[in-house]
Amino acid sequence: MEDLALRGRLAREKTFDLAHSSVRELNQFLHGQLPESGVTHIDVLNPAGAHSIAVGINHPVDIDVRGHAGYYLGGMNKLANLTAHGNVGWGVAENMMSGSVRVKGFASEAAGASGNGGLLVIEGDASLRCGISMKGIDIVVGGSVGNYSAFMAQAGRLVVCSDAGDALGDSLYEAVLYVRGRIKSLGADAHIEPMTEGDCLSVAALLEKAGFVYDPTEFKRVASMRSLYHWNADAGQEY
Repeated sequence: MEDLALRGRLAREKTFDLAHSSVRELNQFLHGQLPESGVTHIDVLNPAGAHSIAVGINHPVDIDVRGHAGYYLGGMNKLANLTAHGNVGWGVAENMMSGSVRVKGFASEAAGASGNGGLLVIEGDASLRCGISMKGIDIVVGGSVGNYSAFMAQAGRLVVCSDAGDALGDSLYEAVLYVRGRIKSLGADAHIEPMTEGDCLSVAALLEKAGFVYDPTEFKRVASMRSLYHWNADAGQEY
């Protein structure tokens, strides 16, 4: 009976070693064979900074990337849960629709860019433009975020457990940002608002999902003043 259970478990697991197979082979399996394979967990070994690992997934599966990854890890993710056991390059979880992506290390620029849904967790710092043009994704950063984070963020929530750089939330729409540490400067049309009970509950829930323990009342709420919603062609001009 134990042997049968072991065989069943092994049948549901698969390993791709990128030292011996290509990223294309991995992604072809994820796009084509995965739904019929019965595989529920994939280990990706020796990523060695390769780009576009596990992109465009449209099926529930758990993936562990055992090392550092390059650009666009988990881009366009839908339903899958990915964990990168290292640092990642540009555009991690770019345009994610649902599911989750967790980075155990640091993330380069444009993390979660244009994300429509799901949860992105970065346990270390994120570089410039984290959450740029986010459209519904939730992002939780355990460290700090760089300049121009949440630029033109339209919907979703960004939780930053440490500091934020210059021009946070520049041209912000309906997304809401929560920052525990110091904000170097706010971008155009962004301002700090009082934290409500609802905000505290939202932050607490996101921190719990991300696995971080902080007091939600320590966070500041950043939202749009909504003064840029309607373009005034005559503003500041003379004829």
